[in-house]
Amino acid sequence: MAKIILASKSPRRKELLGNLGVNFSIDSCDVDETIDFNNDLHSELKLLAYKKAKAVFDNNKDSIVIGSDTVVVLNDEVLGKPINDEDAYNMLSKLSNNQHLVISSVCILSNEINDCFVSITKVVFDKLSDEEINEYIATKDCNDKAGSYGIQGIGAKFIKGIEGDYYTVMGLPLNALYQKLKEYKII
Repeated sequence: MAKIILASKSPRRKELLGNLGVNFSIDSCDVDETIDFNNDLHSELKLLAYKKAKAVFDNNKDSIVIGSDTVVVLNDEVLGKPINDEDAYNMLSKLSNNQHLVISSVCILSNEINDCFVSITKVVFDKLSDEEINEYIATKDCNDKAGSYGIQGIGAKFIKGIEGDYYTVMGLPLNALYQKLKEYKII
């Protein structure tokens, strides 16, 4: 069986992949994460997951590499990771009392496999006061997270509901990935 490598620095993705009971290692490379908004968003996100997987695969040709990326989409606007507290405040203000989509893309790449897919979950936020937003930003829980929040952390208290896969919002759609790994007889 080929070695499995998760192409990610995310502690959340590491934890989630571990929940599938597979042995894996972690490696990652910095790639250009620019999204071309002139193209189909799903295609761009799959390409980004592919780029992450390919950058690691190029140095690990006998391995199976899993790359992933997650974005938040509100009214056709992609909300990435906040660049500072003001950016986080603006994103959280937009998400307040609104519903949005979280899209996680995944790519499984090996010598025999090149399978990229997306998983989409709808998330509904409560109405947030300025005080709640500022207190949340002060916790730093919003840093390095698409849309400036984490469903698995302190930000969970703001989420009124979800429709879809909870783990997509965390950054790695476990059931969809599990089904693909079974399909390819990796697990």
